[in-house]
Amino acid sequence: MDRKKFLNLLKKSEGPKLDFKRHIDMETDSGRKELAKDVCAIANSRGGRGYLIIGVEDKTKDIVGIDNLELGEEKVQQIISSRIDPPIPVYLEFIKYNDKNVAIINIYDGPQKPYQMRDNGAFYIRRGSTTDTMRKQEIVSALQDNFNLEPELCPISRSDMSCLDMKLVYKYFNSQTISINDKNEINLMENASIIYKDREYNRYMVTLGGLLVFSKINNIYIPYNMVKIVSKFNNDIDIIIQGDLLSILYKSDLALSKILPHSYPLSAVNEGIKNAVLYRDYTIYDKVIEVEVDYRSIVIKSPGVLIKNKSLNSVDYLKRNVWIYEKMITLDNKDVFLNSNNGFKRMRKAFRNKGRVYFVNSFKENEFKVIYPGVNKFK
Repeated sequence: MDRKKFLNLLKKSEGPKLDFKRHIDMETDSGRKELAKDVCAIANSRGGRGYLIIGVEDKTKDIVGIDNLELGEEKVQQIISSRIDPPIPVYLEFIKYNDKNVAIINIYDGPQKPYQMRDNGAFYIRRGSTTDTMRKQEIVSALQDNFNLEPELCPISRSDMSCLDMKLVYKYFNSQTISINDKNEINLMENASIIYKDREYNRYMVTLGGLLVFSKINNIYIPYNMVKIVSKFNNDIDIIIQGDLLSILYKSDLALSKILPHSYPLSAVNEGIKNAVLYRDYTIYDKVIEVEVDYRSIVIKSPGVLIKNKSLNSVDYLKRNVWIYEKMITLDNKDVFLNSNNGFKRMRKAFRNKGRVYFVNSFKENEFKVIYPGVNKFK
């Protein structure tokens, strides 16, 4: 933000999209909760981008400044990601005014309203210069305006198009028989929600889904996107697999083929990893997909519980990340998704006469587990 823009904000009164704070205590839980609550309220309010300006007296507009170590981009992102559902796209920047540092949290007008606090389930909104809980009709209205809640379409702050693997982007559109070239690639990517335009600053950010599917270096922005394989079979081995989601699936298959006995039903484990990669909750920033290989069991842990969908004929699970799924089946050239239906049945069938496969929804740990028989049954 340039000096002129900051001075224009300083002249304005607090309102639905603007809040001034002298100080935020980031070291206490109450302070972190207050920050998340204020960001949530501004994001849910109408009017475009919002600003939370820290280091300014709200009534007098005196610049008191903040300590350089008081706020950090990563700390702010963690607080918002862990306390608000879905995470709100924000951007932290600093400006020096009269030799004092002022922090500005830019709160984007994201497409996933209404945002909700994870700890108490409340929806907050700004009424003038105060924060209040949303009323029933306001929640209903926000849900109607943004009915398709798809967190993968949220822009990721500080990302830009340079992190995209354009070969993957071109491959996707060509597979869809859509002609793409240097002149129309930006429009096509924006229409497909791979990128998102910040119209105020005339810059493009990449969406969460765009990073997951089309970036091999997405760990820079979403470091929790990984499969961690921990093997206690033979020698203890820890393997970290990162990259675009299809690469993660291919690399996981290769890594496990070198660890497991040849007689072990590798395809069943790969099916579990595929489901974890496709349907994990990517708004959970502090957990990764884990594969624990041991003599007595193999356990796949996927962040986020699955919700059961009861139909007339069967009980299935609601699938997350439909946008991501469509892109991946289009890009897949190794037939990973050739047989995507009845995955749970195939996993159980692969271990017939060798033991049971368990599917566990752990609400306490907020994760879905697949537990296979151990490698000792296949030695």
